[in-house]
Amino acid sequence: VQLQASGGGLVQAGDSLTLSCAASARTFTNYAMGWFRQAPGKEREFVAAISWSGDLQYYPDSVKGRFTISRDNAKNVVYLQMNNLKPEDTGVYYCGASFGRRPYGTTAYEYDYWGQGTLVTVSS
Repeated sequence: VQLQASGGGLVQAGDSLTLSCAASARTFTNYAMGWFRQAPGKEREFVAAISWSGDLQYYPDSVKGRFTISRDNAKNVVYLQMNNLKPEDTGVYYCGASFGRRPYGTTAYEYDYWGQGTLVTVSS
């Protein structure tokens, strides 16, 4: 499975940004999907996860109410809508695919495939 993340950029605090992750999987619905981020000098951090059907999502408190994960199984794409961005949201954002996991994973080791990452920089 190949994952291609896109949509990162430089924004100001309070702005919105939407990331996309396109998957090459033959059966996209076999995979729960997630987004993680990594700031310089820090470990990869869980941001959002979604079940194979899209009906279940999970967020850590740090982004809950500001970020929304969604997926389009017809297009093999998962999205991360980010609103009210803060400087602490800065980092490289990675999408991950977790084969067969129900409903989703919240730690990096639960994911089998990763995209190349897209950089999000939020200025204050």
